[in-house]
Amino acid sequence: MKYDLQPTLVPPQNTLGVLGWLRKNLFNSVGNSIATLVIVALFFYYVLPVLNWAFLDAHWIGETRQDCSTDGACWVFVIQRIDQFLYGFYPSEETWRLDLLFFVLVALLLWLASPKLPAKKYVAMFAVLLFPIFSFYMLNGGAFGLTEVETHKWGGLSLTLVLAVVGISASLPFGILLALGRQSEMPIVRAFSVVFIEVWRGVPLITVLFMASVMLPLFFPEEMSFDKLVRALIGITMFQSAYIAEVVRGGLQAIPKGQYEAADSLALSYWKKMTLIVLPQALKLMIPGLVNTFIALFKDTSLVLIIGLFDLLAIVQAATNDPEWIGFSTEGYFFAGFIFWLFCFLMSRYSQHLEKKLKTDHSLAA
Repeated sequence: MKYDLQPTLVPPQNTLGVLGWLRKNLFNSVGNSIATLVIVALFFYYVLPVLNWAFLDAHWIGETRQDCSTDGACWVFVIQRIDQFLYGFYPSEETWRLDLLFFVLVALLLWLASPKLPAKKYVAMFAVLLFPIFSFYMLNGGAFGLTEVETHKWGGLSLTLVLAVVGISASLPFGILLALGRQSEMPIVRAFSVVFIEVWRGVPLITVLFMASVMLPLFFPEEMSFDKLVRALIGITMFQSAYIAEVVRGGLQAIPKGQYEAADSLALSYWKKMTLIVLPQALKLMIPGLVNTFIALFKDTSLVLIIGLFDLLAIVQAATNDPEWIGFSTEGYFFAGFIFWLFCFLMSRYSQHLEKKLKTDHSLAA
């Protein structure tokens, strides 16, 4: 018997285009349809007025509060104070040093993150060995013809970045050593690591900063003085290294025992086994936990206000107390919140990129 093939039928119109996407993703069930309608209602009731206040009805041009006449946001306040928000009390004629340092840092990060650029080994060596020295002299001055700027004049976003970058860079190696020490077979090393981690994880960061500012000088001779910023960096590093140690320990425990046994069968030393076999695999698994810890550290830098350091949030808070701009604190906090969100979002997105690049989910190809 002979059968004639019928032409392919056209899909229904309600499954194509925008209408099909809406039906498939937002209205594919009664529960999802109700949730979609509720979210749309909340958007128009709460989010739309905020957008109108922040953009459509906002004021962007002016010099005084008299230039903000309507109920919209007064971004004139932020624009007039932007130098203070970015640089704190750093001398205006020296802020080019902060700009140069920031651009060099961004260039190094982009160079190391880009897979197509060459000489990554040398760039990484410069970033680890020479960039900290370069940063110190650019920030502090006092050499190479640069005017010395005391740390009490540092502030704003630049101080927040200094605290975050130094805290992340210093706490990561300390955290790895503590995690290795906690798994060590040497009782003294293991006991010290456990006590250090549990003590520092059991104390709030605000207490650590206060103790670092007040009590740390008591443990050193009178002729030896520590800058307030250095004390804060020591406290942040010790505090975060304890949390990173637990993240690293979780990654080490996720490595199969066969990897350790394979390294032992090759007669590798302990440090070669860790640096060549175990840690490269474990660090890939730690990416979400490490980035989460780094994001928490970046946000916790705002707590340095307790010891008299004016980071971004503290500078904004001080500016809102200016009699000329009283009543515009919402714009200041909105700006500070956006800056914090932006940096945290970029760190989160880059961590997701690394996870996909390194295939840390161990998914099997179809």
